[in-house]
Amino acid sequence: MISELSNIQNIRAASRLMVRELGFMNQNLAATDYPPSAVHAMLEIETHGSLTAAELVQILGLEKSSVSRMLAKLVEAGELKETPSAEDARTKRLSLTGKGVETVHSINTYADERVGAALGKLDPFTQQAVLQGLSSYANALKACRERNEGNLRNSVKIVTGYHPGMIGRITEMHGGYYAREHNFGSFFEGKVAAGLADFSGRLDKPSNQIWLAIVNERIVGSVAIDGEDLGNNEAHLRWFILDDGCRGSGLGRKLIGEAMRFCDEQRFSSVQLWTFNKLTAARRLYESFGFELSKEWEGDQWGNTITEQQFTRKAS
Repeated sequence: MISELSNIQNIRAASRLMVRELGFMNQNLAATDYPPSAVHAMLEIETHGSLTAAELVQILGLEKSSVSRMLAKLVEAGELKETPSAEDARTKRLSLTGKGVETVHSINTYADERVGAALGKLDPFTQQAVLQGLSSYANALKACRERNEGNLRNSVKIVTGYHPGMIGRITEMHGGYYAREHNFGSFFEGKVAAGLADFSGRLDKPSNQIWLAIVNERIVGSVAIDGEDLGNNEAHLRWFILDDGCRGSGLGRKLIGEAMRFCDEQRFSSVQLWTFNKLTAARRLYESFGFELSKEWEGDQWGNTITEQQFTRKAS
């Protein structure tokens, strides 16, 4: 809960800074004589070719009266022209005039320079992270405004098998979370990376599989079933992890569900997993799929002395 509140506060602070730095606090925007709503209207009309006032109301999320006044001013200024709709002559479609095309070109040039200058101060990896994060956040905000579910479960895709970059990404998620929440260090992270590297070379075996949750081409969750390392026709559930922003979304249940379905199809006699006593949310999830605590002891296989636990799910 504390982590979620911190995320909210940090995102709000970053949003305020972006609004100021991009000039949205000014009366005019993007080196024009127009307010932000008019600039956005012209950009949307350029993107779509032409739009009705009603369509702009939906896109911009503004009141009908405000949009009508703003469009009337743009028509009067010679930026937009009105033509009867081919479907309904009573409806007018708005498109850019020659002057409007020039104005939008100036807006795009100005905006491209501002964004390009900012991206130039970031490394390529961070640039991609900014793109993916902003896109997901913007779409989530839009879904909230439209009273649409639009949640993570609607945008995530689950893939199986090796995916380029997965060893590093899964290790990163483990390392970041367990260092922050449980003070695990490089020993733990190294074990995760080494184990994943070995397992990835064994994914051609039918008893082994990994599931990756991907949003906007970025891995945000994983779980694996290793059907070899324990022997005795037992499966080993490994590397179950979610990105910080995905906890509580139902994605973890979906991943575990896929893994358990695979185990049932492979007819393993049981499924084993090793964890420790502080992961209470994960424990509740495991138990909901039929896992039961079978062993508990003090150990240090993760680099720190903790109360380790083994959970077992027996074949029904």
